Amino acid sequence: MNLRNLVIWGVIVVVLIGLYSMMTGGGRANASAQDITYSQLLTKVNAGEVKKATIRGAVVEVTDQSNRTYQTITPNNQDDLVKRLEGQGADIAVKPASGPGLLSFFLNALPILLLIGVWIFFMRQMQGGARGAMGFGKSKARLLTENKNRVTFEDVAGVDEAKEELTEIVDFLKDPQKFQRLGGKIPKGALLVGPPGTGKTLLARAVAGEAGVPFFTISGSDFVEMFVGVGASRVRDMFEQAKKNAPCIIFIDEIDAVGRHRGAGLGGGNDEREQTLNQLLVEMDGFEANEGIILIAATNRPDVLDPALLRPGRFDRQVVVPNPDVSGRERILRVHMKNVPLAADVDVKTVARGTPGFSGADLANLVNEAALMAARKNRRMVTMRDFEDAKDKVMMGAERRSMVMTEEEKKNTAYHEGGHALVALTVPSADPVHKATIIPRGRALGMVMQLPEGDRYSMNYEQMTSRLAIMMAGRVAEELIFGKDKITSGASSDIQAATGLARNMVTRWGYSDKLGLVAYGDNQEEVFLGHSVSRTQNVSEETAKLIDEEVKRLVQAGYEEAKRILTERLEDLHTLAKALLEYETLSGDEIINVMKGVKPHREESDTKRPSGPSVAVPISPRPSAEPA
Repeated sequence: MNLRNLVIWGVIVVVLIGLYSMMTGGGRANASAQDITYSQLLTKVNAGEVKKATIRGAVVEVTDQSNRTYQTITPNNQDDLVKRLEGQGADIAVKPASGPGLLSFFLNALPILLLIGVWIFFMRQMQGGARGAMGFGKSKARLLTENKNRVTFEDVAGVDEAKEELTEIVDFLKDPQKFQRLGGKIPKGALLVGPPGTGKTLLARAVAGEAGVPFFTISGSDFVEMFVGVGASRVRDMFEQAKKNAPCIIFIDEIDAVGRHRGAGLGGGNDEREQTLNQLLVEMDGFEANEGIILIAATNRPDVLDPALLRPGRFDRQVVVPNPDVSGRERILRVHMKNVPLAADVDVKTVARGTPGFSGADLANLVNEAALMAARKNRRMVTMRDFEDAKDKVMMGAERRSMVMTEEEKKNTAYHEGGHALVALTVPSADPVHKATIIPRGRALGMVMQLPEGDRYSMNYEQMTSRLAIMMAGRVAEELIFGKDKITSGASSDIQAATGLARNMVTRWGYSDKLGLVAYGDNQEEVFLGHSVSRTQNVSEETAKLIDEEVKRLVQAGYEEAKRILTERLEDLHTLAKALLEYETLSGDEIINVMKGVKPHREESDTKRPSGPSVAVPISPRPSAEPA
């Protein structure tokens, strides 16, 4: 690219020099000669002062008796001047014009040369360079070679089953004869399916790094353009590049951008996206065999992909890349902690147990947040306290300690969160309370966090009804302590979450005797004239009414259960609320000890938020943070 720029600048300089020469009438015969007019030259000749004259085209250079040199440009007809010089006995010499005819030829041919240069430039742009002016149809796939940013399976943790599925592809790329001797064929494609942040892209790069083959990476949205036929052209060009580098791997991230069901959108099956998908299907399993090219794609929405894309012969394997379990989270944390100086009190297993539902990206963010917190406090090592604070920040949001609340608002928040925590400790099936706080975090004025003791993949009926009671507990606590006239809007998110859980119990999970074991469609929110309208699909009006009644019954049962518990344990509620007002944040163990009369231990460096009776704070939702 540097040589090309030098050539371009060289041509520009030559053109400028030529234009300057043309404008100045050619080069001077002698740079040291003094310019005079033609009339002055004739005067000197008539006076006999010219001893020698040299004629170069239209330029005449003369030397007088004192050996001083003069020059001027004469008319085309120089016969009169020559006769006068001969009459005075001057020595006359005739030489070619300064500069051979090459410069004149170049100047005359300059317009044609410029047109030829522009034509060659555009032809090269059309033939190569995907980012050129005419390179719309060229593939935007980037080639990552073996020695550039190489990633191996050692860099990927927590997805052992997915790595085992892809190990066979690596073995084939290393030794294809091993499988071909028995008539085996390598799968042409592998589809990585999983939630965002689970490491699908990293896993695909690890396959290429382990096999030591070229790795082309492209996003599904790179095929979509405003020009008709560009997507299909890019697919063809991508496979052409891959054939030249075979064996290799093509990785398409977010393939659902181009691989959606055909015929589901506007355009009647002839739109640009569907043509791109058709070309991709042909390239994967058409008449021409693409030997040595393995296509790996990633998506978190496999349900929207076209069935033709998922059939055997194209994406032969669907590799599920789920969120890691507790052991997987521990290994992922150790990978991200390699370059982080850890204090002696950091227990990776404890951090892993306290992060259920975290993806690999979430865990990387957790480690980074802990390192940033330690750096802000000028520590040389990251401590366990930093990881706990980072976990609270990721799960509940950053603390807003600068937010000034009135004493009345703080008291209301303390009883609200105390109600959540107290009912969570009392109901028959609930996750342990991890922390309760009345410090505003994110968009909430307060929060109660519950963490399961282990990874959970389902819930039973008792756990669901217990959760409904926990969700209603904040509203019940406000009602018991302050009366119905003083209830705030802080329970709005709790009511919304409880309604959603109860509706799922009735319409999807069969927990209603009146409705039976029937799925009644998904409860969806549709936007109509700018307003969100909730409706249940595929049900009659009578059934929809019955569904609403059952949902209300379940939510009301949770409300009654929470009211019973808090009425019986009203003294414990007062004790817990007073502790929250004093300490603002309590762990699960501290909550239990407070109700036993044991005060929490606090360091002197811990500070509380400022409070002032003159500042009013708008009511914000106070959700109970419970991982699904």
